[in-house]
Amino acid sequence: MGAAAVAAIMRRREREVVDDFRAAGATSRETAQSYTAVGLGQSLGLRRLRARAVIREAAPGTYYLDEEVWTAVQNTRRRIGMVFLAILALFLVGILVGTIK
Repeated sequence: MGAAAVAAIMRRREREVVDDFRAAGATSRETAQSYTAVGLGQSLGLRRLRARAVIREAAPGTYYLDEEVWTAVQNTRRRIGMVFLAILALFLVGILVGTIK
């Protein structure tokens, strides 16, 4: 399995965690819920979102989805992807220009 496939699987699992928090209504400090109430166990996707402060602890044992941070994480990932594509395009143009001479 390639790195792109692994990244896609991780993004999907993170989206599933986000969807579970939304479905449970745990989207603010006031509506925070436990993992079991949200229907989650410990998972890599959940740990990654907690590390990025997308899932925050409101009180001991209760958590919520921070929508603003989730949007910022998605925007950052999108920008990184666009920069990667721009660098790849420049690299390909450089190869084409080099072979024309």
